[in-house]
Amino acid sequence: QVQLVESGGGLVQAGGSLRLSCAASGRTFFAMGWFRQAPEKEREFLAAMTWSGTTVYADSVKGRFTVSRDNAKNTVYLQMNNVHIEDTAVYYCARGRGMLAGSAENEYDYWGQGTQVTVSS
Repeated sequence: QVQLVESGGGLVQAGGSLRLSCAASGRTFFAMGWFRQAPEKEREFLAAMTWSGTTVYADSVKGRFTVSRDNAKNTVYLQMNNVHIEDTAVYYCARGRGMLAGSAENEYDYWGQGTQVTVSS
């Protein structure tokens, strides 16, 4: 059983930065992704990264968010820069079902519990 634990969420002012972390139990050679869900909205794909470092981003965060991973620490990160009020959401990390994973939720099999990010004006 794989467990994913997100951390790093909190309150940040618009225009500021925040880095989220997701620690995975055990080794994972799979793609890892980040999603978010705002109140009364569907969960939204943000970014994903393969074991070897290939990345894919949603247009809504491209240029502002950066996904990275430290395979030795089994940890994936989401660096969020120039955050907007509309970035307020619960952020989730997820493990892909395979070496590659994209934007569809059904490409991921394990999910973290989520971490709240609130952006203030």
